[in-house]
Amino acid sequence: MAKAVHFGAGNIGRGFVGLLLHEGGYEVVFSDVATALVDAINAADEYTVHEVGEGGRDRVVTGFRAIDSAADPDGVAAEVATADVVTTAVGPTVLRFIAPHIVAGLALREPDAAPLQVMACENAIGATDTLRAHMQEAAGEAWDALAGRAVFANTAVDRIVPGQPEGQGIDVTVEPFYEWAIERHPFGDAPPSIPGAHFVDDLAPYIERKLFTVNTGHATAAYLGARAGLEKISDALADETVAAGVARALEETSGILVAKHGFDPAELAEYRATILDRFRNPALPDTVRRVGRQPLRKLSRHERFVGPAAEAVERGLPVDGLLAAMGAALVFDDPEDEQSVELRRLLTELDPNAFTAHVTELEPEHPLFARLAAVVAEAQSAQR
Repeated sequence: MAKAVHFGAGNIGRGFVGLLLHEGGYEVVFSDVATALVDAINAADEYTVHEVGEGGRDRVVTGFRAIDSAADPDGVAAEVATADVVTTAVGPTVLRFIAPHIVAGLALREPDAAPLQVMACENAIGATDTLRAHMQEAAGEAWDALAGRAVFANTAVDRIVPGQPEGQGIDVTVEPFYEWAIERHPFGDAPPSIPGAHFVDDLAPYIERKLFTVNTGHATAAYLGARAGLEKISDALADETVAAGVARALEETSGILVAKHGFDPAELAEYRATILDRFRNPALPDTVRRVGRQPLRKLSRHERFVGPAAEAVERGLPVDGLLAAMGAALVFDDPEDEQSVELRRLLTELDPNAFTAHVTELEPEHPLFARLAAVVAEAQSAQR
């Protein structure tokens, strides 16, 4: 049986990537640092992915095990050495910590074995390229000898996996919709077997369509919803004012997608409608607080707000809806989220220009800079 090592045994790992790998015929070895989760996975023979909402069904996953990468790094390396596929769902900032494990596995891999197929499934553009760079850094001078033992393909992944109900163990609740787009060319004539995934020649349009619609829309609903005092994402989309704000921001991101990638406007309008229907799914117990976490990351230069807004302004396209969403993000207040606490501290300590430069990394001469700094000044006035 083919084997996949998946880094990140959390809800996305089990409820999306691991599920599709299982359905592709792979034995799935989850690697994680959460000892209790690893133990729970190893104590189970199966788990169920519950798709909630229209068209959803239960999918049972078998043929898996887990390994604690903190307690047993040698064991992880040994698994990677004999794997066919390595995937990740750990968050972009964690890729540098798992890179040494994959490098160690490549060093143990038989030189004449088929190349390890590596795909980082993260909410970031070029995440697999980022992982490869971290691996190269970790390998140092040994990289030249190891590089040929793996191939690397960027991916675009999309499935809403909300905060989970209490007491369901390692089962996962997800929405029925999913998308997994993968670069075709790195695999030559031997692509991985992943039913439901689709292989494309140019991934960039799919990544940006997803990031600038799903991620931008989800975060906009969270921040506008939080400011309106609403609890769930579905509640936020049921509020006319919030829904109008989300729709406005996504019309603006669609404008940049049309201008940059040549998407058909009518097809994008249909895609936006599908996304908004997904957010309205009342069976998904997703909260504005969970989706709004890590506002500093979401406000960074190449993320879901500043990224499309900067490109839109450069082309003379409207960005008022995106600026309104960023204004709501700036007043997001979750005392249990470190980035939210840090955001409020920075708003207190820095002037608008310094804050904008520090958080967004926009250059002061960029045409978005002054407009965003004005939004920052408003948020500071509201905080006082």
